[in-house]
Amino acid sequence: MAATALPRTRGHARPSARRPLGIVPTGVLVLGAIYTLFPVSWVVVAATKSKAELFSTSTFAPGTGLLSNLADLFAYRDGVFWLWLLNTVLYAGGGAVLSTAVSTISGYTLAKYSFPGRGLIFNLLIGGILVPSVVLAIPQYLLFSKAGLADTYWSVLLPQILHPYSIYLARIYSQAAIPGSLLEAGRLDGAGEWRLFRQVALPLLTPGMATIFLFQFVAIWNNFLLPFIMLGDDHRFPLTVGLYTLLAAGANQPSLYNLIITGTMLSLIPLIALFLTMQRYWRTDLSGGAVKS
Repeated sequence: MAATALPRTRGHARPSARRPLGIVPTGVLVLGAIYTLFPVSWVVVAATKSKAELFSTSTFAPGTGLLSNLADLFAYRDGVFWLWLLNTVLYAGGGAVLSTAVSTISGYTLAKYSFPGRGLIFNLLIGGILVPSVVLAIPQYLLFSKAGLADTYWSVLLPQILHPYSIYLARIYSQAAIPGSLLEAGRLDGAGEWRLFRQVALPLLTPGMATIFLFQFVAIWNNFLLPFIMLGDDHRFPLTVGLYTLLAAGANQPSLYNLIITGTMLSLIPLIALFLTMQRYWRTDLSGGAVKS
C-alpha cells in the first residue's frame, strides 16, 4: 500500500517565506563593516610605506618601509612614543577601572534600594547623559586650575570617573540580572548588605561590568579634547594629543607623516586585543540567559 504524502502545513511554509528578508540586515551589516574597516585597512597599508612610497604609490599598494617606520617612531625624541603609550594606558586603564567601580556601586544602589530622592538622582543622571562632554571641558579646566590640579595626571583621570551613562547601564543591568528574592534569601540567612553585594551581586554583574569597562576604556583611549585642554607638558600627553603634535609639526616636516600613521596603527592594537579578550564575558552572559529561559 503506497504511503500517502501528508500535506505540508502552514507552519512549515512560513519560515521559508520569511527567509529572504534576512538578506537585508545582513547586507546592512556588511556595508557597516566595510565603512568601519576601510580607514583601518588604509592605516595598516599606509604604515608599511616608506617616505618615498607614501605619496607615490597607489592607496592600497603595500610598501617596504614598515620596519624603518617603527624604528624611526621608537627613536623619535628619545622614545617619547612609549611615554605617550604608558600615559594612555594609565588614563584609560585607571579611569575605566575607577569608573566601572563607581558606576557598578551606584547603579546597584539605585536599582535595589529605596531611599528618599532616588527618583530625582536618577532623573539627574538621565539629564547628564544629554549634556555633551565638550560643553563641560572648559568649566572642568577652570575648576582644576583653581584647585591647582591643571596639567597633572589627576586632571585627566578624575573627570572620567563619574559617567552618567555607565551608571544608567549598571542600574538597568542590576534590575535585570539580580532577582530581589535572591537578596531577600541572603538577608534571611543573616548576610549583611556588603556581603550580599560582594558575594551575590558582583558575580551576576560581571558581564555588565565588562561592558562598562570596555566602553569607558575605548572612550578614554580615544579622548582628545580633555587632555588637550588640561595638559601643557608633552611628557603627560596621551597618544591622541601626542600624535596630534606630530601632525601639527608635519606641516613643516612632511617626513613625520610616516611616524603619525605608524603610531596610529600601533594605537589600534591594544583596543583590538582588549575587545577579543573580553568577548568571553558576553558569551557567558548569553549562554546563562539561554539556560535561564
